Amino acid sequence: MTSTEPSVGTAPPDSATAGSPAAPPAEGAKLPMGALLALAVAVFITSLTETLPAGLLPAMSDTLHASESAVGQTVTIYALGTVLTTIPLSAATAGWRRKRLLMASMGAFAVANTVTALSANYPLTLVARFLAGVAAGLAWALLAGYARRMVAPHQEGRAIAIAMAGIPVALSLGVPAGTFLGKVANWQSAFLAMTGLTVLLLVWIAAIVPDFPGQRAGGKIPVRSTLKVPGVTPVLFVMLVFVLAHTLLYAYIASFLDDIGMGDQTDAALLVFGVASLVSIWVVGTYIAAHLRTLTIVSTLLVGLAVAVLGAFSGTDALVYAAAALWGLGWGGVPTLLQTAAGQAGGEAADAAQAILVVLWNVAMAGGGIAGGLVLQAVGVSPFPWIVLALLVPVLVVVLVSRAHGFPAKSRA
Repeated sequence: MTSTEPSVGTAPPDSATAGSPAAPPAEGAKLPMGALLALAVAVFITSLTETLPAGLLPAMSDTLHASESAVGQTVTIYALGTVLTTIPLSAATAGWRRKRLLMASMGAFAVANTVTALSANYPLTLVARFLAGVAAGLAWALLAGYARRMVAPHQEGRAIAIAMAGIPVALSLGVPAGTFLGKVANWQSAFLAMTGLTVLLLVWIAAIVPDFPGQRAGGKIPVRSTLKVPGVTPVLFVMLVFVLAHTLLYAYIASFLDDIGMGDQTDAALLVFGVASLVSIWVVGTYIAAHLRTLTIVSTLLVGLAVAVLGAFSGTDALVYAAAALWGLGWGGVPTLLQTAAGQAGGEAADAAQAILVVLWNVAMAGGGIAGGLVLQAVGVSPFPWIVLALLVPVLVVVLVSRAHGFPAKSRA
């Protein structure tokens, strides 16, 4: 998912040495929509490419002469590349100007996707996917922070919401589109399409995205001291468990729908989820400045209600679609809420908190996929909604008790 630009120390963002800090936007300035949408496309490309093999496994298996389960590990190794390298690479490139770093990471991403498309060798494909994960992690650790720096303080929540809109679009629309392209042409064309889109994005970034200086280099990202900042650990806990719960069900939603006799309606259910997610992003972006805590509580309750409906009324198609809509309404704005909460809780260590968030987000996604697979093999898919509901209980509790720090009752707007 999703996070902001990591720092290597506790210096404020404008204490950069890589150039003169850009002047802060005027209070009445309009949102730089062209630049923010470029960031959203970057999020879309990296999010879609992570899960793209899931819909192309049979064809990739034939070409690479590997089993479908082995090819499925191309998703795992992508996440592994992000988890293992985001923090050290963010520290190493902290002094780079932001535009240069964004273009370098997306350029590397285009190369990795091209190698994936042209490879007929399984080990080479794994290497390419690992490198794609590395490039994606570096970009993700930069994007939301980049969006924050483009706007005035009261516009930060909306700017991050726009930049992160690529996530639900990729999950709900991009994956089915990539799968369709793989069927009508071949699986390589889906990855080459990602390369082509990335090349166009690089031109877009070069043309209109503003540049900002990097951070003062200071060695390693201060993980331990950042975790001691009041509010940071509760936010990271909420993120870890919430994403784990969501991924556990989302990664196996096709299996769940097939089990209840709606396997041929998976694309439609994902479309409902995606549209509702976009609505959620708009709502969160509009009201997050004054209502972050309330929106986080409501989001948790909506997802909880959605999985309860799935668990109790899975035999009624209309209620399953209603649950998909509730799920999307609850989940769509969660990345923005948690990134903003981490930034606010971190204070001067906000960028370090965001770098940690990127890593834990991918850990949670990998954990959700692994845990879901184990549960699927052991007892089937029917308990999934109730497991998710159980995981959301501590999420809600931590949000409710973190009134002073993390999810403060008093608005910081």
